[in-house]
Amino acid sequence: MLIVMLFLYLPILTLIVLSFNEVKSMSVWGGFSLKWYQELFQSRLMMGAIVNTFSIAILAALIATVVGTMAVLGMAAMKPRTQNTLLGINNIPMLNADIVTGIALMLFFLMVGAPRGYMTILFSHATFCIPYVILSVRPRVNRSTDRLYEAALDLGASERYAFRKIVLPELWPGITSGFLLSFTMSVDDFIITYFTRGAGINTISTLIYSEVKIGIRPSLFALSTIVFVVALAVLLAVNVRQSRADREDNTLQTA
Repeated sequence: MLIVMLFLYLPILTLIVLSFNEVKSMSVWGGFSLKWYQELFQSRLMMGAIVNTFSIAILAALIATVVGTMAVLGMAAMKPRTQNTLLGINNIPMLNADIVTGIALMLFFLMVGAPRGYMTILFSHATFCIPYVILSVRPRVNRSTDRLYEAALDLGASERYAFRKIVLPELWPGITSGFLLSFTMSVDDFIITYFTRGAGINTISTLIYSEVKIGIRPSLFALSTIVFVVALAVLLAVNVRQSRADREDNTLQTA
């Protein structure tokens, strides 16, 4: 386990150290410096890629979360055989190779004559994120939720009020995990983005790919370091919040 952890994290630690190196060399330490971070924030190309990456990820995750949640609620009213068929179809995009999905989406945009750019990337990311949301939200739908919902209606609650107070809190953990998973998948994607983007638009992954072919710049180390630190901070915040919620639940159950 230790060897695996070192194999995974030593390159990341090396990258972080090199992002503060004064010189471009990857083998000589020239002193501590923040100039590569300054170069990063002064580069319109890199800042544009960062804005594109996170704006697309947030919008795609929101769209996929709304559509996926609605799909789960719709399937809950269907017969079990129909549900199983739809769930099987839902699993196909996740089992399919990314390059096949990327080429298929590219051909679709060419067939309909849609100019490739920001919107085609957003559409593509939302499309491949929906199955992950469905798998995250689906386990939260159960018979007890249906019974509580029907009981609320019998007691005089409106359908909207009962959904907001009964169904939505039950689905919320799955909705949150589906959103975070979709956001992560969108930020991490390269292949589908590469095939569906147009000229003049980049995300972090496509920018790094194009820059590496020319030559590795230390500002890319700075960019990768920022992405890693932000992801680590979000992960720690989510885990701390979940741990506090679990402790509060245990305290209430004990009381």
